[in-house]
Amino acid sequence: MTDNTSLADAARRDSGISVRCAYQSVWAVSISVVLMAAAHAQTAPAPSTPVTTQTMPPVDTAAQGQSEEDEIELLESARDYTFKGSYWLAREVNSWFGDAPFERHGRVSGYVRVNGLWDQRDGSKANVRFRLRVKLPNLQNRAYAFVGQDNKDEIVRDQPAAFTREQMLMRENGRQDQSFFAGLGYDLKDSIDFRIGFRGGLNPYAQARYRKDWQLSPRGIVYFRESLFWSVKDSFGSTTVVDYEHALTSSLIARWSTVGTITRHTHGFEWQSSVGLIKDFPGIRTASIEALVQGNTGEVDVSNYGVRASWRQPVYKEWMFGKVTLGHFWPKDKQLSNRERAWALGASVEMHF
Repeated sequence: MTDNTSLADAARRDSGISVRCAYQSVWAVSISVVLMAAAHAQTAPAPSTPVTTQTMPPVDTAAQGQSEEDEIELLESARDYTFKGSYWLAREVNSWFGDAPFERHGRVSGYVRVNGLWDQRDGSKANVRFRLRVKLPNLQNRAYAFVGQDNKDEIVRDQPAAFTREQMLMRENGRQDQSFFAGLGYDLKDSIDFRIGFRGGLNPYAQARYRKDWQLSPRGIVYFRESLFWSVKDSFGSTTVVDYEHALTSSLIARWSTVGTITRHTHGFEWQSSVGLIKDFPGIRTASIEALVQGNTGEVDVSNYGVRASWRQPVYKEWMFGKVTLGHFWPKDKQLSNRERAWALGASVEMHF
């Protein structure tokens, strides 16, 4: 197995290719969405008009059909281009560790997501996230490589998806808050894995994670995760996640989630919690409504609380999803400041490959 230096050099060499693949795919996806919206607007019925002897020209259905086919072809090409670029990168990484061909047991999975946010205080903002995970046959199928772009602090701290700044509808600065990251992981057991990686260039970090679940009743289950991490910025720290789910019906779940993070350099214990309902509908559609609260024991005890409602569904086949989230929050940044209130709206398009 190569050392951290060779991994960093290889990550820098390949990062430009993977980033270009992701951003070109995102560009194609964005164009496709706009084109489909425009085509839908063109097919909308015209409003009624006063009686007139002039007849409307016939609709060119053949041209409309061709336009829709072009849009679908563009979507398919974007996904195909992203997968081929990711597959090439995965095959190269696998070759660093041996001669076993990647085609035999290797596996590539990931997503590219374009996210837009509007909030009442700061206006609009858009960003791009992507993740790629690769199973490596040359490391006994227990190791995997990962690359992506996301919030640099949440990567290291192993923040649960439900409590990321994106899902909390909190504004981010693309250059300051996000960074490229890459690394290697190893599944020691089904419940334990280790990760080493780099973010934003040569900023190393490491993680050790433990996962466990308990079936408390036929309808209730508890999920537990403990992540120990180290980075240059945070030094040592840990993130603890506890989720409880109770199935009210076959398609309706009540969920309580909480997460707490503490590091050597933070002034207190950062915590977040939510309680809500999740409803599944036919066609891989999901609706949810939640009440959330977050705080820091060393600064503002309750720095933010609010409610959010989300709707997620496929927008093309079963690999492209759209999601809309509406939230109303009462944030408080400093101990002496007055608590504010603001609406926030988030929307995203996510392409899986």
